[in-house]
Amino acid sequence: MAEAAPPPHRARADPALVVLLAGVAAALHVGKLPPAVTALQDALGLTLVQAGFLLSLVQAAGMAFGIAFGALADGLGARRSMLGGLALLALASALGGAATGAGALMLLRAVEGFGFLLVVLPGPALLRELVPPERSARVMGLWGAYMPLATALALLLGPAVIALAGWRTWWALLALVSAAVAGVLARAVPAAAGPAAAPRPLRGLAARLARTLSASGPWLLCTAFAVYAAQWLAVIGFLPTVYAAAGMAGVTTAVATALAALVNVAGNLAAGRWLQRGASPLAPLALGFAVMGLASIGAFHGAAGDPDAGLPLALRYACVLAFSAFGGLVPATLFALAVRLAPDAGSTGTTVGWMQQGSAAGQFAGPPLAAWVASQAGGWHRTWWVTAACAGAGLLLAWALARRAGHAARAASPGVR
Repeated sequence: MAEAAPPPHRARADPALVVLLAGVAAALHVGKLPPAVTALQDALGLTLVQAGFLLSLVQAAGMAFGIAFGALADGLGARRSMLGGLALLALASALGGAATGAGALMLLRAVEGFGFLLVVLPGPALLRELVPPERSARVMGLWGAYMPLATALALLLGPAVIALAGWRTWWALLALVSAAVAGVLARAVPAAAGPAAAPRPLRGLAARLARTLSASGPWLLCTAFAVYAAQWLAVIGFLPTVYAAAGMAGVTTAVATALAALVNVAGNLAAGRWLQRGASPLAPLALGFAVMGLASIGAFHGAAGDPDAGLPLALRYACVLAFSAFGGLVPATLFALAVRLAPDAGSTGTTVGWMQQGSAAGQFAGPPLAAWVASQAGGWHRTWWVTAACAGAGLLLAWALARRAGHAARAASPGVR
């Protein structure tokens, strides 16, 4: 009797790649609003102040509750947290696409902020469990690129979708993307993947918070991410304004800004490869912060209001590209350090949540500070004072983080001297 043929092999998506995709899908909801501001003002009668709140509400969740949601994600388990966050993003975006007033849209924007946190905070812990140790640094480099990649995609795709089908379709499309990614993640990532979830997710939340906030490593990571995010968004966020003042066409400005965000991905990937080869975290952190500080001087030298008008626009844009590309070395290294400097494996999400809180605070404070300096100086040519100060603080933090990582490595291997 002939043996029954074996069932056909069904290929499964790489679980780590799906987790990375989930991060990008979540970050698209952060980046979806800037291309839609004008359309929302026309359709819903939004004031400029309301539009500003819509831009910041998604970050307000991270600034106020990042560490708390990180602790919650640790309790839920990484896979369950990511699935819940993607579902929340899909629902809020679908409802937002049907909103008829500014109030409902702002409320749903805040909900999207919470969904975003539930997706991205457990990502590093889950990736650490899904990939072998020899691939972990490289994968963390990929994870560090989820935000700039999503930002570039939103800046490039959003205007086209909105022009063709309206902002409501843009919201609905991203709701479908989140739902689809959640379905793929549920099938591709094993239920047992990631650190074990607590039987009662809220039990032990206060203890996880206390362990994280009493350790020096998470504080250094949080502060380093804050000074990085403050200067990165201060430059990239105002790039369209600076170049519009220089007479650049709208389409050209949009593409230039998207490219400036996209090259940040290259820095993240380079950091992952560098760390994978055994480099000290001081090397990518110091290089990233140093180039950001120097390149930002060139990026704003000759900007509107500079009486000397030194550098031509093309050279200033090359400085912006260097600023973003080398800056990408920083987040990838910080995410790689997060899994090493967390108090324990069960507090990785909490540590990343504290980092997210620092990032959100930096994004909240950096652009207004840069705008205030520009208004006082009568142009953007003194904005480098803000970015250079952040870069200088970043260099000091890089040294402190490298020392702390060395202590952690020696503690983990007591036989090594």
